[in-house]
Amino acid sequence: MKSNQLIFRLFMALPLLAFMTCLYGQSAEVYSEKALNDFSTLYQKTLEENGMVGSMIWIIKDGKVVLKDHYGLANREKKRPMDDNAIFHWASITKPFTAIGILQLRDRGLLSLDDPVTKYIPELRQVHNPYGSMDSITIYQLMTHSAGFRSSTWPWRDHSWQPLNAKTWEQLEALFPYTQIFFPPGSKWQYSNPGLVFLGRIIELITNDDFEYYIQKNIFTPLGMHSSYFDKAPFHLLPQVCQSYNIDKEGNINPAIFDLDTEITVSNGGLSSTFGDMMKYLNFLLGNGDSKKNDQILNRSTVESMFVPQLPTGSTLGGSGEEWQGIMYYIEDIFDMKIVGHSGWQNGFHTHMYVDPEHNQAYLIGYNSTSSNNSKTDRLIKEYIFKNFFLPAWNND
Repeated sequence: MKSNQLIFRLFMALPLLAFMTCLYGQSAEVYSEKALNDFSTLYQKTLEENGMVGSMIWIIKDGKVVLKDHYGLANREKKRPMDDNAIFHWASITKPFTAIGILQLRDRGLLSLDDPVTKYIPELRQVHNPYGSMDSITIYQLMTHSAGFRSSTWPWRDHSWQPLNAKTWEQLEALFPYTQIFFPPGSKWQYSNPGLVFLGRIIELITNDDFEYYIQKNIFTPLGMHSSYFDKAPFHLLPQVCQSYNIDKEGNINPAIFDLDTEITVSNGGLSSTFGDMMKYLNFLLGNGDSKKNDQILNRSTVESMFVPQLPTGSTLGGSGEEWQGIMYYIEDIFDMKIVGHSGWQNGFHTHMYVDPEHNQAYLIGYNSTSSNNSKTDRLIKEYIFKNFFLPAWNND
């Protein structure tokens, strides 16, 4: 009987051993076993202590996934565990895809970043600009959050029955006469979601494609991102979509909107994708893979130009160092490392991407639940990763 129990326990342990081999097998030459084990302990413990529902993190180095870890559930009601197939909503991490689309059109001679936005969207002349003509606001200023527009796309929601967002361009346009510019365009940084809606509109006007279809044809398809889409999930991917949650101060877990439609705000926050697909995107940013295929999306010099600081955001992100706005991406000083990144936060999802082009490494993390503890939880994980996984490469320079 004891022998049978031992065989049974060994048999039951095989999937775990296989998972650990998959998780760490590629990592042995990059990170120490102790660093990996310590991180997994920290990751699982921190999320559990803060009541998170589910999360996933992947790290890549030199084009390969060298660490994966999962926590909790992709769907609490269905008791579906988090796994590699889970689809996250990436919220504002959509924005750099929009910027890549604009730069593609620039590189193909179809627009200039110095073009006035009103060249393509003359309706914006209805906006109140106490600092001068609306014709002075450029595409470049939209790409660097320095045009002077408000932060939210649709701030007019006083009752629960009112829509979360405008559903059509015409609804948004009707509010231009009630919209204002808040500071002299180009004089400083202020995060602006409507600026991304305007960039998405410009892509549509120039190409005669819907924004979603243009990005699919010109970024997703050449990168092989076949499990990526905007807004409502394709039927065949619906079972993979994570349920998201909002956690209140009392710890109550409340399901958020499932399979969110971001409507007119799609170009600033409508992306959903698997981690596997997003790693293809990060490898493109790092310059890994087939350089000829990458150049068909965006040539290397243009990609690198997006990582050049344009103006300060005025944020120190919890004391980690100064942050700068690049061309849609952010450049953050983290322990004296210059790291490129972007974040997303919407409808219970909380996501981050961080890229270190100088040392060919990056990481991606997502949570499918949001609470008041998110910032603390994320900071602990972030600091461990940068100190133990990224910083050694910088110290060896």
